[in-house]
Amino acid sequence: MIVVETPDGKRHDVFVMDYHTHIWDARPENWLRPQLAKGWIDCFYDYHKGLSPEEYIWDYNTFLWYGVDRTIEDVFVKGHVDVAVFMGVGLRYFYRNGFDDTINADQLAAMHKYPDRFVNSATWDPRDGEAGLRRLEDLVKNYRVRPWQIKSTKLYTAEWKEMDGTVSKGWRLDSKEAFEYLEKNRELGISIQVPHKGPTVWPLSKDSFDVHDVDTAATSFQDLTFVVTHSGAPRIDDFCWIATQEKNVYAGLAVVMAFIHKRPRYFAEVLGELLFWCGPDRILYGSDYALWHPKWLTEEFLKFELPKDVEKEYGVELTLETKKKILGENAAKLWGIDVNEAKKKLAEDAIAKQYNIKPPIIKIGK
Repeated sequence: MIVVETPDGKRHDVFVMDYHTHIWDARPENWLRPQLAKGWIDCFYDYHKGLSPEEYIWDYNTFLWYGVDRTIEDVFVKGHVDVAVFMGVGLRYFYRNGFDDTINADQLAAMHKYPDRFVNSATWDPRDGEAGLRRLEDLVKNYRVRPWQIKSTKLYTAEWKEMDGTVSKGWRLDSKEAFEYLEKNRELGISIQVPHKGPTVWPLSKDSFDVHDVDTAATSFQDLTFVVTHSGAPRIDDFCWIATQEKNVYAGLAVVMAFIHKRPRYFAEVLGELLFWCGPDRILYGSDYALWHPKWLTEEFLKFELPKDVEKEYGVELTLETKKKILGENAAKLWGIDVNEAKKKLAEDAIAKQYNIKPPIIKIGK
């Protein structure tokens, strides 16, 4: 949590919920196909170096593997996050044990130890057919007897998969097979779908991350929510035209938020578009940790002001109330978290006590 002090001297609590975090394992011993696996994490590292402030750039080996303890300290102790959602990527064609499955030993260990801090997600791939549907059902039933319930799935439509001796290099959310999985999600109570629709990562195809298949899926499943992670960037216009019609489509700021430091004008223009088309209630903060550290993202966002010409052109304002919605309140509502109850619990939980966490005071405005 962060305490914000406005120019009038008043202080405001800001609840932070990061909808998009990871604990990945990109060490060489996990590389199944070394050229592809190394190329993937190298591309991630280039994004990390290219957009991070200099003091937040990690060394390469740490970036490959940072583990649970580093995650706890970076996200909750230094990063001001109250609740984090794991959004994994399998990539089992590249990595022996998967790159960042949402159900892995490290994430489960963290969740068992700190059940009020983490929310987990499932993943599915319609190319897995009936076997994949059974795995999804078993996973959700298993989690219902634990402190958490699976309410979201991360969908990676550009993932490579070996099938019948050939390599399939993606799938579509509006396909017949994907609709069968969406029906199963509805049946299981997995109400939030989080498709990656944005920047590509080598060697995946940019076209497989195209946002257009969200349109038909969102229309066909209006009782489900689609958080389009990365807001479709670089196809922001396409995303916005879809989101303005489909009220169950939300904008995820993972990656988009990272432009705030080195490309503030670009970030302002993208945020102006999202506020104009989606409004302040359908935009979610995501750090994409460990691509970027949540500390500088949250602090810079709280201090950020839209340029006057952007406010005038788009007819929007980035008020403190809007920032509070984006940083945590919107995600908490989707995942069914009572913000006031969460604040009470987290103020006394094991992390707060172990690290003696005191919410920082961030002064904003002029």
